[in-house]
Amino acid sequence: MSIRRCEALIVGGGPGGLTAAIYLRRFRRDVIVADKGHSRLSLIPVSHNYPGFPGGICGNELLERLRQQLTCYEGAIDDLEITALRKAGDIFVASHDGGEIHAPVVLLATGVADAGLPVEGWHEAVATGAVRLCPVCDGYDILDKRVAVVSQPHNRTGHALFMRTFSCDVTLFEREPGEPLSADEAARLEAAGVRYVTSALKGVTLTEDKLPVLHTEDGEDYRFDVFYPMLGEKARSTLGVDMGAAAGDCDKLVVDSHQRTTVPGLYAIGDVVVGLNQISVAAGQAAIAATAIHNALPWQFRQRA
Repeated sequence: MSIRRCEALIVGGGPGGLTAAIYLRRFRRDVIVADKGHSRLSLIPVSHNYPGFPGGICGNELLERLRQQLTCYEGAIDDLEITALRKAGDIFVASHDGGEIHAPVVLLATGVADAGLPVEGWHEAVATGAVRLCPVCDGYDILDKRVAVVSQPHNRTGHALFMRTFSCDVTLFEREPGEPLSADEAARLEAAGVRYVTSALKGVTLTEDKLPVLHTEDGEDYRFDVFYPMLGEKARSTLGVDMGAAAGDCDKLVVDSHQRTTVPGLYAIGDVVVGLNQISVAAGQAAIAATAIHNALPWQFRQRA
């Protein structure tokens, strides 16, 4: 079994993890980035919400640019999955297939997993824009499209009203018929001009031209331009939670103003922490965490050439 050592282990090679790695390498820190290649950013066909790209940028292209930038500072990504994390004294021991990584500091940038989507071949549907996962990211891009929304009962009305600010044609579908709309919810939807389909959603298919068709239990079919299945998410926070790190809704990790979890030496950034899921937020948190990590580690004074 091989044992590698570094000053900081970053788990996750999405925009947050890569940005943190770039900062830490520029701070001249010895960093290992462990990534198993499941960044949610890779699903985004084009983002118009990330600053500096007026024409938008593909998620995979942004990832590749960040990887290239990391190599400018002699940084690299290790294609491996961290399966367990524990502490031996003041050192974290991260296990992976074939060995361990020992580091005094660990930064989790592991993201979230979306709840099961009721669309066969949903990856392709996301790639074409028929299915979209983040109205904050791309609501502007679907102005005046025919929009279908399905959500969890606790915030279905809020999600539908949010989409109504982008389109006059919004339909809310019932996911759980056992929890019908309250009188207040129904009144708010009616006042906003949101259509509500009471028959439970049975499934979603795509037409040949990649438009979503929603099928309900009563046998009806409804065709739309865009489908937002806001069914929740679950943070990939197991490594932190298993160590006793505090977590909130959707198992997202709780952090302080320096991105520190409740476990000393364990930091977290991006979608895995409580807050807004945005690329720019993850990048900002990466800068905060990397600077805090650099200041917490022993100084590495520059030697004369």
